[in-house]
Formats: sequence, C-alpha cells, structure tokens
Amino acid sequence: MAFQNNELSSNASVSPGNFILHPSWNYNGLVPSVVFFLSFLLGVPGNIAVIIFRPNFQHLSSVSQKLMLNLVVSDLLCLLTLPLWIYAFLYMWTFGPVACKLLTFFVYFSKYGSGLTVTVLSVQRYLLVVHQKNWTYQMGVRLLLVSIILSIPPLVFRQVITNENTTLCESQYSSEAQWITVLLVEGLVGFTIFFLVVFSYTRLQKKVKQAAFFNNPQTTRLVTSIIMSLLVFWVPYHFFNVLSAAAIFLNNEDLFKFCLTALYTVKALHAVNSCLNPLLYAFTSHNLCCKKSLSTKI
Repeated sequence: MAFQNNELSSNASVSPGNFILHPSWNYNGLVPSVVFFLSFLLGVPGNIAVIIFRPNFQHLSSVSQKLMLNLVVSDLLCLLTLPLWIYAFLYMWTFGPVACKLLTFFVYFSKYGSGLTVTVLSVQRYLLVVHQKNWTYQMGVRLLLVSIILSIPPLVFRQVITNENTTLCESQYSSEAQWITVLLVEGLVGFTIFFLVVFSYTRLQKKVKQAAFFNNPQTTRLVTSIIMSLLVFWVPYHFFNVLSAAAIFLNNEDLFKFCLTALYTVKALHAVNSCLNPLLYAFTSHNLCCKKSLSTKI
C-alpha cells in the first residue's frame, strides 16, 4: 500500500486523502476507530437536536437558518457513515464495490458541504457586520452543486481491492500525476476554506471590538473557538495531503510512510469537526447577533 520495490508504482493503490487505509487492530487502527466511535456517539444526537430544536435560530436571518440547517445535515450524513468505516478499519471491507463508491461519495459530499457552508456562513456574517451588506442569494443549490462536483473524483477512483488476503475500499490511480492532482486539489480547497473563515471572523472580531454594544468576551471566545477548531481538526488533514503529494512527486519513501502513519490520526480528528459544529455554530451563534443596535439579523 505504499511504495513498491522502493519506487512508486504507476498503479499504486493507496488513499492518503480518504477515510480508510487498511484494517488493523494495532495502534493505527484502534485510535481512529475510538475517535470515530466517540464522534458518532456524541455528534449524531447533537446534530439531530439542532434539527429538532433549532436553538437560537430566532436570532438568525432566513439565509443563516438555511445555512445552519445545511451544515447540520452535512455533518450528520458524514457521522452516520462512521460505524461502517470503523468496521473496515478493524477488519476489512465486506460491503461490495457499490457500497464502497457510494459511502465514499457521501463522506466527501458531506465533508465539502460542511466546509463550504461554514465558509459561506462566515463570509455572510462578515459582509453584514463589517459592510452592512445582507447576503440574499440562494446559496443552497450552489453549495449542493459544488459539493457534488468536488466529490466526483473520489467516486470515480475508489475501488475494492484485494491484496494479501485483505479486501480494502481504497482509491486507485492510473498515474502518479493523477494521484498528485487529486491530493493537491483537495488540499487547495481545504486551505482556501480555512483562510476565508479565518479572514472573515478576524475582520468581524475587529469590528466587534469597535462596537460597545457587542458582548465582546463572549464573541471573542466564540470566534477563537471556531478558528481553533478548524486549525486543530481541519488543517492537519489537508496539510498531510499536500505533504503526501510532495512525497510522491519527490519519490521520497520515508516521507510518504510518515504521511500515511500521521493520516491515521488526522483523519479521525477531521471527523471530530462534524461533532463540534452544532456546539460552535448553532448553540452559540446568537453571540454574534446584536439585537439592540443592528435591526438586521445575521
């Protein structure tokens, strides 16, 4: 699953950019499985609770409410697939090629949908608070289409592979260039989302500090939590994707093996983000709303 004969095979079958690498009861298999289990246990009820009770939605505009629901549904779809990935981590893939492709598509569709929704939500708040511009465009269909387009490559490349008496659901590329391109595109999208969110909330926070009518301590904690959660649970995943692409390009076996080992953990951390989103965006988002001096809801 790594380099073959100390060189990259043009038919290499490894998935440094996806959820599962190989099943194992060792450290590399148990750690992500435990994290996935806890994320499923806590995240599914949390996201369902937001859908049912819609906490603090009365403080939000209709656009923000739709974005919030889109975020919750995206995270919920990702979390609901975790039990199958846990089984595949610890044992092997036994669900067939169709399930392999469809589950991979749902994972990426929900991941991109969640990330893009967080981006639009942060930019929309930035535009309203800093520039007093209300975002009135219909973003739901656009987000859906972009998420589907970005999820097509994993759907195409994911295959069920039998290797050394082990059946795996992995991506298989026809060339190193193809492999590197997929990794870099995913990394580019990930870092773009991160920088847009950081920029939007940083500028929003600067505006907040200039307005005495905002609750500065609560808003500061919320903005800091949002940025730090992305830094801890989002950035490492995409960083090691880009580093994996560099290892493939440089034909560096040691660096590539290091990236594979690291990705066992960072993929699990990436799933935790779907568990935290309801707490960060739904249950505390009213702290970014100024009801006294801004008549327009965010």
